[in-house]
Amino acid sequence: MDVHLIDGTYELFRHFFAVPSSKDANGQEVGAMRGVLTSVFSMIERGATHIGVATDHVVESFRNDLYPGYKTSEGVNPQLLSQFPVLEEALEAMGVRVWPMIQFEADDALASAAAKAASDDRVGQVFICTPDKDLSQCVVGTRVVQLDRRREALRDEAGVVERFGVKPHSIPDYLAVVGDSADGFPGVSGWGAKGAALTLSQYPHLEGIPKDWREWHPSIKKARALSESLFSAWNDALLFRTLATLRLDVPVFDTVEDLRWRGPRPNFEEHCQRMKALTLFRRVTAAKSKGYSG
Repeated sequence: MDVHLIDGTYELFRHFFAVPSSKDANGQEVGAMRGVLTSVFSMIERGATHIGVATDHVVESFRNDLYPGYKTSEGVNPQLLSQFPVLEEALEAMGVRVWPMIQFEADDALASAAAKAASDDRVGQVFICTPDKDLSQCVVGTRVVQLDRRREALRDEAGVVERFGVKPHSIPDYLAVVGDSADGFPGVSGWGAKGAALTLSQYPHLEGIPKDWREWHPSIKKARALSESLFSAWNDALLFRTLATLRLDVPVFDTVEDLRWRGPRPNFEEHCQRMKALTLFRRVTAAKSKGYSG
């Protein structure tokens, strides 16, 4: 069996800016979440059997307590934010396992689920369905991979190295020095993608980088400037790496069989009627009757 883990936050944002506005029978905006439901179900129609979706039920997490500049929900369209709880309820009604994150982030749930699924010998491949660079740290060989469904692009370990110049386990160190504008931390002054890749390909983690720049590998240009910048901002670099490191201890499932799609719940029709998606309801019930659910 294969396991598909979906970044529901990314999917909702993507659909919000891609599909027309639409209101349900109660006046709630549902255009984006209806698009996500249809997209997730299309994976089941194409053969996905074990699926989990992680969402940021609230944007803020424990990382906001660690660093005041970390991303928040400020500036996010309220009509987008209002669809998260509606999406979570509808996905559960459709029979899909959902992890709505409050203390942690959706990325933490995906990382935890990927690690747990990969530990099960019955699992062939784990597909983390998101282009988010943070999740590249979870890639393992060709067994745990990233899938960008929009571009139909697969990123295995070799793909991570090709994209970033470092192996997956160095991604948090890489992000610590180059920064991550989407998450709200700036990185270390003077460090760009090229310098980070050259350095971390030789020294996979920050602690392994020699404090004396004259001991750095000769392939690393501007070693002196990089060294001075890094070690003068050492505590910040370690903090940024903590922010970039995904947690693996989020409670997600007891057994991988918890992720098997077995068909919709009885209240799914009610959800579909409210959001004017009876075509989706018919597709889902037809799939169940045809045995897609395993």
